[in-house]
Amino acid sequence: MSFLTAEQVIAANKANVETLFGLTNKAFEGVEKLIELNMQVAKTALAESADTTKAALSVKDAQELFALQAGLLQPAAEKAAAYSRHLYDIAAVTNAEVAKVAEETAADTQKKFMAVVDTAVKNAPAGTENAVALVKSAVAAANNAYESVHKAAKQAAEVAEANFQAVTSTAVKATQAATPKAKRAA
Repeated sequence: MSFLTAEQVIAANKANVETLFGLTNKAFEGVEKLIELNMQVAKTALAESADTTKAALSVKDAQELFALQAGLLQPAAEKAAAYSRHLYDIAAVTNAEVAKVAEETAADTQKKFMAVVDTAVKNAPAGTENAVALVKSAVAAANNAYESVHKAAKQAAEVAEANFQAVTSTAVKATQAATPKAKRAA
C-alpha cells in the first residue's frame, strides 16, 4: 500500500529546494549586512585615525597629549559597544528569519505526517488499534518534546539578549565614568 504518489514526492522535493534557496538568500543577506557594517567601520576608523594623528602631531606638551588620549577613550568604547550591538542585531535578525522558516517547515511537515498517519489509521486492518494508538502517542510525545525544547531555546535566547544589553550598557557607563577622571589626571 503506497501513501505517497510521485507527484507528492516531486512537490515535497520542490518545496524543500525552495526552502533551501530561501534560507541561503537570508544567510547571504546577513553576510551582506555584515560586510556593509565592516566597510562602514573601516572607513570611519581610517578617517578618525587621520584626525587623531593630526591632533597628536599638533600637541605642544605631554599634558595636551594625555588630555587627547583621555578624550578618545569614551568615544572608542561607545563605538565598540555600538559595533557589537549592530553585529548582534544582524545575527538576531538573520537567526529569527531562519527560525521562522524552520518553524513553518516543521509545522508543515508535522501536518503532512499526521495526514499520512490518519490515512494509515483509516486503512489499518482490524486488530491493529493498539499499534495505531502507540504511533499516535509517540507522535504526540515527540511534538511535546519539540515544543519544550523550542520554548527553552527561545527563553535562553531572550536571557542572552538581556545579558548582552546589560553588559554593553555597563561597559559604556564605566567608560563614561572613567573618562572625566582620566582627563583630570592629565
